[in-house]
Amino acid sequence: SVNYNQRYLFTPAKVIDNQYHKRYNYLTIDKGSKDGILFDQAVVNSKGVIGITQTVSKNFATVQSILNENSRINVRLSNSFHFGSLEWDGKDYNVLQLADLPIQANVNIGDSIITGGKSIIFPEGIPVGTIEDFRVENNSYSYINVRLFNDMSAIGPVNVIVSLFKEEINTLQEKTNE
Repeated sequence: SVNYNQRYLFTPAKVIDNQYHKRYNYLTIDKGSKDGILFDQAVVNSKGVIGITQTVSKNFATVQSILNENSRINVRLSNSFHFGSLEWDGKDYNVLQLADLPIQANVNIGDSIITGGKSIIFPEGIPVGTIEDFRVENNSYSYINVRLFNDMSAIGPVNVIVSLFKEEINTLQEKTNE
């Protein structure tokens, strides 16, 4: 039975290598092209966002961790539709930064952050963490720190998320931008 509303498939995988103390961290998982894993797929676990697949071989894949200074993930406040970008300053592997959030977003310590759904890679509503502290300067947020729900030093089983309509959406957007 096909659910026509289903936009994502979940493939379980195990992390066999996990870096979290460098500036550009990667994980390795025990699933690869023979399991339908491709470049640029979301990786999550039950507590939230882990990263995005990078290089893929037949049996394995590397994953760019959210603990990577090149990582940018579209997120939003769970209680509003203000969007920002989840980034990492390379310091504490339990704390990431929420960038590009408009000052109109009313931020409070303890607010939950989830994936925003504006990226084709991550479904909307995957947990990320809670706001730990922030600072306002010159009528904008100079920083917002987000404490992850995940302990990135101890990641168990993960799921790779296959977006079933990614190609279709990409094609459509490329035509629009021509």
